[in-house]
Amino acid sequence: MLNIPLSPPAAVTSWRGDALALISGALLPLAFSPFDISIVAILAPAMLFFLWLHISPRRALWRGLLFGLGMFGAGVTWIYVSIYEFGGVSLPLSIFLMTLFVIVLACFPALLGYFVTHFFPANITLKLLLVFPAAWTLFEWIRGWFLTGFPWLYLGHSQIDTPLAGLSPVLGVYGMSWAVAFSAGLLVMATLDTRGVMSRLRYLAVALVIWITAGLLNMQQWTQPVGTPLKVSLIQGNIAQDIKWTPDVLVPTLELYLRLTREHWDSDLIVWPETAMPLFYHEARTFVDGLAQEAQDNGTDILLGLPVLDERTQRYYNSMLSVGHHSAFYHKSHLVPFTEYLPLKKLLVNVVDFLQVPMSDFSKGNENQPPLAVAGQKAAISICYEGVFGEEVIRQLPEATLLVNVSNDAWFGGSIGPHQHLQITRMRALETGRPLLRATNTGITAIVTPYGKLQALAKQFDVQVLTGTIQPMSGATPYVRIGNLPVVILLVLTLGVAMLPRKFHNS
Repeated sequence: MLNIPLSPPAAVTSWRGDALALISGALLPLAFSPFDISIVAILAPAMLFFLWLHISPRRALWRGLLFGLGMFGAGVTWIYVSIYEFGGVSLPLSIFLMTLFVIVLACFPALLGYFVTHFFPANITLKLLLVFPAAWTLFEWIRGWFLTGFPWLYLGHSQIDTPLAGLSPVLGVYGMSWAVAFSAGLLVMATLDTRGVMSRLRYLAVALVIWITAGLLNMQQWTQPVGTPLKVSLIQGNIAQDIKWTPDVLVPTLELYLRLTREHWDSDLIVWPETAMPLFYHEARTFVDGLAQEAQDNGTDILLGLPVLDERTQRYYNSMLSVGHHSAFYHKSHLVPFTEYLPLKKLLVNVVDFLQVPMSDFSKGNENQPPLAVAGQKAAISICYEGVFGEEVIRQLPEATLLVNVSNDAWFGGSIGPHQHLQITRMRALETGRPLLRATNTGITAIVTPYGKLQALAKQFDVQVLTGTIQPMSGATPYVRIGNLPVVILLVLTLGVAMLPRKFHNS
C-alpha cells in the first residue's frame, strides 16, 4: 500500500497532546446510553488515532493510558456506586478500589497504543486504515474474555440505533466496532490529506459506502416468525437493594410479586427478575408449588429468579425457574468475580465477607444448558452479566425462539450503569433476530424487538408490570451460525498483512 503524502499532525506540545487524549477518552462515554450521542464513538477514537501518529511507542502507551483513564473513569462510575452505597465499604477504600479498577482497564488502550506504534510500519495510510481499526477491535475482544471479561463501552454498542446496526446480525458487535474504528481512521485520513478536496472526499465516500451497505442490511430479515404471538408481563418489584435481603422484607416481597402476578393471569408468560425471591428454592418450595399450580390452572407460565441450594453438594446457584406447564431450572454459568464468586478463594477468603455482598459464593452452572420451555416456546435465558456476552447467548440458539434476560441493577442505583446495561443487552436481540424480555428489580425493565429496538419500557424505580405482545422467531442469523471467531481471524490476518511491509524493509 502506498504511503499517500500527508501533512504531519499539527504541532502539539507533549502535554497538550496528553491532555487531548485524556479529554477524548472522558468524552467517549457520551456515545453510549443514556446520552446516546453516537457520533462521539467516531470522533473520540479519531482524536486518539491522530495523537498516536509520529510519536514513540512509549509516548503512545502513555497517551493510550490517559485515554483509558478518561474513558473508564467517566464511563463505569456505577462500579463505585455498587461498592460504596451497597457494598458497605468506606469512602476512602471505595475510591481506592474504583481507581484500581479503572487503571487496570486503562491498560488495554495503553498496551494497544504501544502495540500499534512499535510493531507496525510508519506508513500512515496503513496505520489508519488497517492497523488501528483492526487492533482496536481485537483488543476489545481480548478485554471481553481476559480475566472472565469486561465487554463494556465497546464502540459497536453505541451504534445500535444507527445504520451500522445492520452489521450486527452478520458480524456481531465486534464487526460494528471495527466499522466505527475504520470510520474514525477514514476521518483522520480525510483531515490530514493535503491533495485537495476531491482526494479527501474519497475517504468520506468509502465511509459512506460502509454505512449505506450496513443500512441496507437492516432491511434483511434473517429470522422468521414461529407460532402465535405471546402476551408477556414483566414484573418490576422495585425492592431497594439495601433492604432486599432483610428478613422483615421477605413476606412483603413475596406478597407483592404474587399480587402483581395474579393481576396478569391473562398473559401467556410472566417473568420475575433476578433473585426476585430472596430465599432458597428448598425454603420456598411450598410457595413455589402453590404458584405453579395457580399458573397451570390459568394457562400461564412463569419464570422466576431465586437462589437454589444443592443440599447434597452444598453448592448454591443463581437461578431461574420455570413453573406452569413445565418445571425446569437454568443456573447462571458466567459469574461476576468478587460479587458472585471469589477467585483464588484460599488466598482471598475474607474479601467477599469484607465487601458485605449477600449470597456471594455461587457455583457455576453448566455452560451448555438447554433453553427453558415456556408458553409453548423455547427461551434462551441469561442472568444479569451473562447478557453482555453475545458468544454465550448464542449457545442456546437457534433452538430458542426468544431471549429472556433478568437482572438486579439495583446494585447501581441511579447511575448510568442500568442504561448502559440495557443498551448492551439490546444488542443480543439484534445479533440473534429474537425478541428480548428484560425483567429487572428496580429497572430498566424492557421489551425489545428482534431488531434491537425498544418496544416497551418501564419507568425506573417504580413498581410496575410491563405488558406487551411479542412474536417468537425461528431461524439463525449469520452471527448465530458463525459467532465471533471469523471476525477475530480476519482481524489477526489484517494485522499480519499490515506487518509485511516492515518485514520486507527489514530483510
